[in-house]
Amino acid sequence: MTDTAASSALPMFYAKPEGLSTNTHADLALKPTNNYSFAATANAIPLMAAEMPQAMRSYPIVFAGSGNMPLALTGIKSGENNFIDTDGIWADGHYIPAYVRRYPFVLAGDEEDERLTLCIDRDAASVTTVGTDGANPLFISGEPTELTKNAITFCEEYQTMFNATKAMVALMDKHGLLIDQTSKITLPDGQSHNIAGFMGIDEGKLNALNDAAFLELRKAGALGAIYCQLGSTNSWQSLLNRRG
Repeated sequence: MTDTAASSALPMFYAKPEGLSTNTHADLALKPTNNYSFAATANAIPLMAAEMPQAMRSYPIVFAGSGNMPLALTGIKSGENNFIDTDGIWADGHYIPAYVRRYPFVLAGDEEDERLTLCIDRDAASVTTVGTDGANPLFISGEPTELTKNAITFCEEYQTMFNATKAMVALMDKHGLLIDQTSKITLPDGQSHNIAGFMGIDEGKLNALNDAAFLELRKAGALGAIYCQLGSTNSWQSLLNRRG
């Protein structure tokens, strides 16, 4: 499966994704907003390899879940995102992952499909109807607007990043670079938490790779992601600081 709505388990944030159609959704519009309340309880958010250089400055990056894909940690505890305030505003100066920015849109389909379908989460707070003050229509006279066209482009680019990242992670795993890790976090109040259930790069195994394996990783573009993940361990303190 692709990273889409075509799954028995809906992707994070999506409650009611529907294939966008001019026949069914001719009256839909999207309210412009910078409110990310929908992500306020997500303490780990999917991250693509191309995003790591920006994300590593703010978030520890780990590998976890299906396929050990990269995640940006946004909270120490489950159910908390320390980068979103009570008004749904993302902390200024911190990178917002593409997974968040593409919402409420997502592509659906199988990897065998020649063309994936653009879906929209009908339950998203930003989705409304034409005529709502300030809202931008998704269709005009039966044709997709620039908003919809841009959403298609963004989601297609995201899918390309997803496929590339998936291939890089598979290559890291092939060379035995991913290992189970645990981080011990001490909060300002003195409480300690062991963060487990994720994987990271084994720097010793990386340094011990033979030239052929190292070249294979370089040609696949995986080295940048590897070094960004290693460097992101410096962002644990940034995460702690966000808890106040």
